Amino acid sequence: LDLAWEFAPEGEFGFADLARDYFDAKAGTVQQVAALLRLYDAPHYFRRAGKGLFKKAPEETVKAALLGIERKRQQQLQIETWAEELVAGSCPAPVREQIYKILFKPDKNGPEYKAVVEASKRSQRAPLDLLQAAGAINSPYQFHWKRFLFENFPKGVGFPALAAPEIKDELPTAAVRAFSIDDSQTTEIDDALSVQGLGTGTVIFGVHIAAPGLAITPDSAVDKVARERYSTVYMPGWKITMLPDEVVQAYTLIEGRDCPAVSIYFTLDEATFEVKARETRLERVPIAANLRHDKLDGIVTDATLSGETAADYAFAPELAFAWRLAKHLKAQREVVRGKPENFNRPDYNFRLAGERGEPPAGDETVEISVRARGSSLDLIVAEAMILANSAWGGWLAELGLPGIYRSQASLAPGIKVRMGVKALPHAGMGVAQYTWATSPLRRYVDLVNQWQIIACARHGKTAALVAPFKPKDAQLFSIISGFEAAYGAYNGFQNGIERFWTLRYLQQQGITELNASVMKEGLVRADDLPLVFKALGCEPLPRGSHVKVRITGIDEMTLDLHATLIERLDEAAATEEAEADDDDMAAAAAPLALAIDVNEAAPADGAQA
Repeated sequence: LDLAWEFAPEGEFGFADLARDYFDAKAGTVQQVAALLRLYDAPHYFRRAGKGLFKKAPEETVKAALLGIERKRQQQLQIETWAEELVAGSCPAPVREQIYKILFKPDKNGPEYKAVVEASKRSQRAPLDLLQAAGAINSPYQFHWKRFLFENFPKGVGFPALAAPEIKDELPTAAVRAFSIDDSQTTEIDDALSVQGLGTGTVIFGVHIAAPGLAITPDSAVDKVARERYSTVYMPGWKITMLPDEVVQAYTLIEGRDCPAVSIYFTLDEATFEVKARETRLERVPIAANLRHDKLDGIVTDATLSGETAADYAFAPELAFAWRLAKHLKAQREVVRGKPENFNRPDYNFRLAGERGEPPAGDETVEISVRARGSSLDLIVAEAMILANSAWGGWLAELGLPGIYRSQASLAPGIKVRMGVKALPHAGMGVAQYTWATSPLRRYVDLVNQWQIIACARHGKTAALVAPFKPKDAQLFSIISGFEAAYGAYNGFQNGIERFWTLRYLQQQGITELNASVMKEGLVRADDLPLVFKALGCEPLPRGSHVKVRITGIDEMTLDLHATLIERLDEAAATEEAEADDDDMAAAAAPLALAIDVNEAAPADGAQA
């Protein structure tokens, strides 16, 4: 071809002309057809100029094309070499560096991806098995952790150097002794409560929320960091905070300090709990105590709160009133809901042995404890936050300010909770409207709503003129979209990593059999662990059947649990009522899905990735 191109005429020519020049003047049909086929096969040398006519390409085009062909040849050789190394049990550095991209967001034209596909075919091993055998994956835990970071924190989890902005407002000090109720591990203490006027017939119930919104302003350096993350990420033994610890500590409601807060006070009839007035204030709130429910759950009980037994703990009268109020509020909401809230499944707490200043390695001993949902302290906090969030949502709407709301049109199956900028009913909660505004240190939506609430507290009826976000503000829709994507990814990771630790717990405890309840299509839910999985033999059993299953295999890489039915433990009629989260549970029980496909045809050369 080099010779043919060199001696081809500069103008247009036919394939027969080339055959005569290349072979001899008497070139026959065979030679002419051969010339035609070679011309068609060499578009980098010769361009088509019409029916049977060609024109040789410029020298620069030919050189560039030949370089491209050589690069492709070298790349194919590289793919072959990498594939051979992978099959032999060694992972090339370029493949190791792109392992999460290859598996979950691949460039299917990339040589690293092609090498893994080729090696999987040759070795007849699944990509995960192949890469693990080649030493590309240090441990299942690190695999799940680094995959999450790759997808959500590609620049790392560190913060830029940021100082907590000072609150410049001259804030009055509230005449209250407030207390918070959180887990011992909580450092981002967003909310506290206060009770005044017990025994007078009129009680003022205060909900006090940490006020980073008094100092952090939209588009500031700290705001940009918070908006990039949208939320704190939780997992057993570790968390990735939305804000740097230095910033959190400046605004958290820590005991012994007068902390800046956005407070809402409800003036209540002490006997009937009728709300007579509401008032929002920007102030400093003396935090008298940070109560920890993991230390008090067995001490603060319905019996002590109702007066049946002695209440030997701090804030006993205040907690008793808050509990009675919470029960009243819950009953009111359930009337609107049309049915009681269902707390038939417990919460599970994960604890990893030892102290740590770095993320877990994955080999720690894990403890899983059961905590009944709807405990007395949980009820107090939950109802207080619902009360505040609903009231603030109504206030924003009344003053004509947009906020970020959560709504649910009805409790009918398939009707999901939605986020939007309008105050709409939340059927699941049984309230006229519902915002998220009580966790501004760990959820970005709450910080956004707090800015709007602060504008209302400062400016009243003219707040809409000066609030950071105006009606139909496109930024709010962008924030909702970004938040929902991030929050969904974070929750998915939390569920997955808790599943990892549950599988690890089974192995550490030597558990080989589980009692469970049948859900649907062979899915079962363990009685005493946060675990949903498929068990062979359970497919024909009705929903609600109680069974014993044997664990036959655990895969920490795919988070899959294999089990078979041993026996049915009951013969009672099973309920046919589906639970709303069955589909979510089924998705959580599914094994890990990869984006790599060793069976698909390789992309055409030059195809878009």
